[in-house]
Amino acid sequence: MHPVDVPRTALVTGAGRGIGRGIALGLAAAGYDLALVGRTRARLDAVADEVRALGRHVVVAAADLVDGAAVAGAVASSEAGLAVQGGIGLLVNNAGVIEAAERPFAEDDVEDMWRVVEANVRGPMLVTHAVLPAMLARGGGRVLDVNSGSGHRRQAHYTGYGSSKGALSRLTSLLDHQYRDRGIRTQDLAPGVVRTDMTARMPLHDDRKDWTSVEEVAELVRAFGDGELDELSGRFVRAGVDTPASLRACATRVVAEDLRVLRLP
Repeated sequence: MHPVDVPRTALVTGAGRGIGRGIALGLAAAGYDLALVGRTRARLDAVADEVRALGRHVVVAAADLVDGAAVAGAVASSEAGLAVQGGIGLLVNNAGVIEAAERPFAEDDVEDMWRVVEANVRGPMLVTHAVLPAMLARGGGRVLDVNSGSGHRRQAHYTGYGSSKGALSRLTSLLDHQYRDRGIRTQDLAPGVVRTDMTARMPLHDDRKDWTSVEEVAELVRAFGDGELDELSGRFVRAGVDTPASLRACATRVVAEDLRVLRLP
């Protein structure tokens, strides 16, 4: 599979803090121009200032990512804002949420679980659906979904989160199947456990000593955006375990044995 020639630009959702901010700054440091999208304009503007300090062009669009009209407007303004740079080459679906409480299913609030599923599945679906037409018109693009091992692993709690990440993994593989021949490359990236506001609110991490650095996450995003991991389109990678070099080294075997996909054994 040959790398797809796409603009060296990225739209990052949930870019105002945490992993999204780290990804945005890592891409900017690597020479990417950016569109930052999220709910809170003030946070996005603060990150935009950091991107400009790195010498990169940046546009900002605030939107509720489960609101279809708001997403369409944010993507349109991002595409227009990056038009001189060639449009959106890489989409990073990073924005996500988790339940308010760490409880098993029967003790949890269904409405809160559904809030999580809606944010973590509807959000990426809406953003990708809005970004994809221009990518297809240009002959290619890359879509990276920030996922989680929770989508592949059984857990005693956070049912909505695990369900949403399993669904997101299937979305990644379906996009690969439907659009690979038209130049679209997709990937699921589990960031490991990064110190963020979200993980700080999760009791299961209270005694954790082993954390993934956001720089490791950003480097995998950069490698995917640069086409180094195109052979692994439609598959799952994990920061803190995988590196660009280790993934390139195992890519032939992963593809030959059809590994790192969500499926029945």
